[in-house]
Amino acid sequence: QVQLVESGGGSVQAGGSLRLSCAASTSTSSRKLMGWFRQAPGKEREGVASIYAGSGATFYADSVKGRFTISQDDAENTVYLQMSSLKPEDTAMYYCAASLYGLGLWYQTNTYSTWGQGTQVTVSL
Repeated sequence: QVQLVESGGGSVQAGGSLRLSCAASTSTSSRKLMGWFRQAPGKEREGVASIYAGSGATFYADSVKGRFTISQDDAENTVYLQMSSLKPEDTAMYYCAASLYGLGLWYQTNTYSTWGQGTQVTVSL
């Protein structure tokens, strides 16, 4: 089974940028759908962005459109989340997820079968 390892989290001031990486132990192209989720304390895990391996189609939560960009590098088996114009409300643990068949809604957690351990993003004023 594929293993996912996130990195790139940290603490930044509002307006700053971070790039998260999700390294997969097997080819990302073998997974139909890769996604990024986040979970703030006391809140449910929510879908942030996803990318389909075949078409490269991307989807974003309304709250991050225009600020975040998801991309994948099949040669490196890595999925990225470039985050810009960060806001304090972006503070959360960010998780990478993989769906073998890509069936289901991209923003629902039960669409994905494999999850990383998460990387913390903290945005301060």
